[in-house]
Amino acid sequence: MFMARQRRVVVTGIGTINPLGNSVEEYFDNLAAGVSGAAPITHFDASLFKTRFACEVKNYDSANYFDRKEVRKYDLFTQYALIVADQAMADAGLDVEKIDKDMAGVIWGSGIGGLESFYQEVKGYVEGGYVPRYSPFFIPKMIADIAAGYISIKYGFMGPNYCTISACASSNHALIDALNYIRLGKADLIITGGSEAAVNEPGVGGFNAMQALSTRNDDPKAASRPFDVDRDGFVIGEGGGAMVLEELEHARARGAKIYAELAGGGMSADAYHFTAPHPEGLGAMKSMLGAIRDAGMKLEDIDYVNTHGTSTPVGDPAEIKAILAAFGEHAYSMNISATKSMTGHLLGAAGVIEALASIMAIDRGLVPPTINLSQVDPEIDQRLNLTPNVAQPRDVRAVLSNTFGFGGHNATVIFRKFEND
Repeated sequence: MFMARQRRVVVTGIGTINPLGNSVEEYFDNLAAGVSGAAPITHFDASLFKTRFACEVKNYDSANYFDRKEVRKYDLFTQYALIVADQAMADAGLDVEKIDKDMAGVIWGSGIGGLESFYQEVKGYVEGGYVPRYSPFFIPKMIADIAAGYISIKYGFMGPNYCTISACASSNHALIDALNYIRLGKADLIITGGSEAAVNEPGVGGFNAMQALSTRNDDPKAASRPFDVDRDGFVIGEGGGAMVLEELEHARARGAKIYAELAGGGMSADAYHFTAPHPEGLGAMKSMLGAIRDAGMKLEDIDYVNTHGTSTPVGDPAEIKAILAAFGEHAYSMNISATKSMTGHLLGAAGVIEALASIMAIDRGLVPPTINLSQVDPEIDQRLNLTPNVAQPRDVRAVLSNTFGFGGHNATVIFRKFEND
């Protein structure tokens, strides 16, 4: 039976706003320099919280991007989404009037959505007495799919439009869905990514209650320390990232710059525990091997693994076990790093900003480091190149990037250097 050649999907535009920068260039420059985005919390008075620091977006003023009416309608996670989508669209050099809008879509990821809006509205009701006075914007500001909706409205894209919600795997799932919709011919172009804005009282308080966050209040910049023996939890972050994915011939026809090819994606479930990963990394291994099969690649093709690497006591060793189980001896030839050591953990937006780091590693020939790595945990194989503390130059042909979420959700994407064949 004749099988048509699978449509190839490439990255033609990128954008981000996150704790290390308000553009992709600023972001990767700081990653390469090993800069930490952690600092005392400014969004609210955290003096009574166990954790009093986070990785917040710096130098952000909504008035520089939106008018007052728009700010009333947009939760912060939606603001971030619109900003990074604009950056990616501008970077892609797209003329919206020349796009078949029925074949253009938006697939967005967010693990929590408008948590701040939910918190403020409920708080206002509780403090204001028994008269239920809620804003008419409350529900539209809160729901996680609204960012995708606003992006599609802005550009008039009438193709696939929805939100993926799978905790910290959300934006990687969005990338994989976008990849497959384009492969299947259901879209030629999709804006995809994710955003999150949970550095607030319920976000920090809730994760504190789970004992998930680092409490290294005396030294925030050293708090996120994946693979280190002294790690004590993750550092919560915020922001967003976006990319324009296009079918290859669609991109070629308009002479687009191509950053990399999104070669494949893998997904799995741990089926183990509602928050803890499988201790042997079984689900993570299946996700990675699935991505490699989907990309039609060999284990030896992967030069760099951007890990989920959250700096939690149980998560880091499990992921390393999964990498070793998946790659065998080749694991010792790869670079491995955890960029969350610098950005903190952006929850549902983690996958896309790590995907952007992966793309830029290919583009720049430079692997960003795992900072704050003073002494590798004895549970972790000491022979692995965890890219400690300093970026390492390398001709990066392909990167595998992991994200895992509460509920046992695993999602892996692979980017490779674009070759005109």
